[in-house]
Amino acid sequence: MIPAMSATATTSRQASVTALRFGRLAAMGTVAALILIAGVWGSWGTAQHVMLTKGRERGTVEVTRCGEDTCTGPYTPASVGSTARRSVAIEHTVAVRRGRTYTVVVKPGSDDVVRSGPAGILYAWVPMGGALLLASVVVAGGLRRTRVAWLLAGSGVALLTATFVVV
Repeated sequence: MIPAMSATATTSRQASVTALRFGRLAAMGTVAALILIAGVWGSWGTAQHVMLTKGRERGTVEVTRCGEDTCTGPYTPASVGSTARRSVAIEHTVAVRRGRTYTVVVKPGSDDVVRSGPAGILYAWVPMGGALLLASVVVAGGLRRTRVAWLLAGSGVALLTATFVVV
C-alpha cells in the first residue's frame, strides 16, 4: 500500500509543479505583452504624425523662444496646402535648441508641431525602446527565455543609441 501512496503523491506533485509553471508563464507573458503594448501606445501618439505624413502640413520651424515645456518659433511651409504661421509650439526637449531650424510636421487642427525625418521618427519611438529593455528583463527572469530577452534588449539598446546619435 505504501508504494501506491508515493506514486499518487508524486503524480500530485508533478501536477502542482506543472500548474505553477503554467501560471508563471501566463502571468509573465501577460506582463511582457502589456509592457510592449504600453511602449507602442506611448510612441504612437507622436509617431503617427511623423510616419504618416501624406496629406499633413510639413515645413520648418526656427526656434526663437523656449519655455519650461515648449519652444516656439515661426513656421515656414514646405508642402503644398500648408500655410505659414507666426508661431508654432514644439516640445522642449534636449533635442530642441533655441536658434536652430528643424523640419517638422504640424499636428492636425493645432499649432503644435513634431520633428520629422529620421530624427523625428527615432525620437518618437524612444518609449518603445525603453519598453523593449524592460520587457527583456521580464522575459529573461519570468519566462526564462534568454535568447528572446537578448533580442529584445539588443533592439531596445539599438533604438535608443540610434536616437542619441541622430538627434
